[in-house]
Amino acid sequence: MSAGADGGAAAAEAAAQRSREDGFAPSALGTREHWDAVYDRELQTFQEYGDAGEIWFGEESMTRLIKWMIKQKIPLDASILDIGTGNGVFLVELAKCGFSNITGIDYSPSAIQLSKSVTTREGLCNIELKVEDFLNLSNKVSGFHICVDKGTFDAISLSPDDSLGKRKQYVKSLSRVLKRKGFFLITSCNWTKEELLNEFSEGFELYEELPTPKFSFGGRSGNSVAVLVLQKTRDFSSEQFS
Repeated sequence: MSAGADGGAAAAEAAAQRSREDGFAPSALGTREHWDAVYDRELQTFQEYGDAGEIWFGEESMTRLIKWMIKQKIPLDASILDIGTGNGVFLVELAKCGFSNITGIDYSPSAIQLSKSVTTREGLCNIELKVEDFLNLSNKVSGFHICVDKGTFDAISLSPDDSLGKRKQYVKSLSRVLKRKGFFLITSCNWTKEELLNEFSEGFELYEELPTPKFSFGGRSGNSVAVLVLQKTRDFSSEQFS
C-alpha cells in the first residue's frame, strides 16, 4: 500500500474527513478491495507500457529514508522490511544502494506480482517479496533490524471497520517483527508528530524526526508530511493491548 496512484487522494480525503476522537472517518481508501483494484490496474499498465506506477510521497521520500540509513551507517546486510511495499520501487532503490537483506510485503497479490515484475526487470534477485497482511502475519515474517512504512498506517487509519483496533494490532505486529533496539521509519500525511508518538507510545520512543518541506497558508506554516524514526525499546505482552 505504500505506492499508488491514489496517494494524493488519500492525503486530501484524510484531511477533509479527520475525526479527532478516533483518527479518521471511514473511507474506501482503508479497504483491501480498493487496493486490490488499484494494483490490478497498475499491474496491467506495467504489463502493457512498462510503467511501474507512482510513488507515494514522491521520489524524495525514498531518498530521505535511504540517506538516513547511510548517514547512520546501517550495515548493508541489515534486515529491512518494507510494510505495504506496493510496486516495490523503494526496495529497488535500497538494492541499488547495496542493501542485500530486504523484504517487501503487501496484502494485495497484484501488488506483489507487480513488485516482482519490477524487480525482475531491474535484474534484482536478492529481494524477497511475500503476500502478507501486516495485521495477520505468518510466523515467517520476523526478526528485522529496520521496518519502513510509507502510507500503510495512513491507509489502515481510514478503515471503515474498527480502525482503532486495527491500529493497535499494527503496533502489536510491529513489536513482534522488529528486533529490540531496531528502527521503525514511518512517513505519514495523516498524522502529526505528536499523534504518531501517542499511537506508538507502547514500546517505542522517538529517535529522530526527519526534516520535510514546509508550506505556508493564511499566515501559518507547517509540514504536510511527518517522517519519524522510532526505536523499539522493549518487548511487551499482548495484555498491554487489551
